[in-house]
Amino acid sequence: MTEETAVAAEAPASEPQFSIQRIYLKDLSFETPQGPSAFTKQWQPKVNQDLSTKSAKIEEDVFEVSLRLTLTVSSDEETIYLIEVEQAGLFTIRGFADQQLTQVLNTTCPNLLFPYAREAIDNILTKGSFPPLMIPPINFDALFASAVQQAAAKAKDEPESEETQH
Repeated sequence: MTEETAVAAEAPASEPQFSIQRIYLKDLSFETPQGPSAFTKQWQPKVNQDLSTKSAKIEEDVFEVSLRLTLTVSSDEETIYLIEVEQAGLFTIRGFADQQLTQVLNTTCPNLLFPYAREAIDNILTKGSFPPLMIPPINFDALFASAVQQAAAKAKDEPESEETQH
């Protein structure tokens, strides 16, 4: 085997690749339970925000990632409005190790989807005659790192508790 052939054999078959196939609005819900009376009251709104992501392998190297944002705005225990947006995307991802793939699905993809979800929320609120919320950016890298640390801590605690039982 020549030196050139040995280098080629050690090189990865393909470089990691990432591309966006499509970004789309998967689900949208907007409710104003108080109806027109919401516009006649003076209120001090409280915003409750829930966030979740999920991913699914659609076909070889193609993944759907969904980002769901649920915002409930209330005053004095009464809901003024509730808005839920699920922004999704199809991504081609290949050539990443399992850990890298998990990180891309949980950080890079939601980071790309978030501005679209935020824009959809503000557009719907404006059409509903409410002021836009201007949701601040979310650090998905920090959320992912925190989740990994929590999982590692939990995994570390479980074997230790088994050892102490012996």
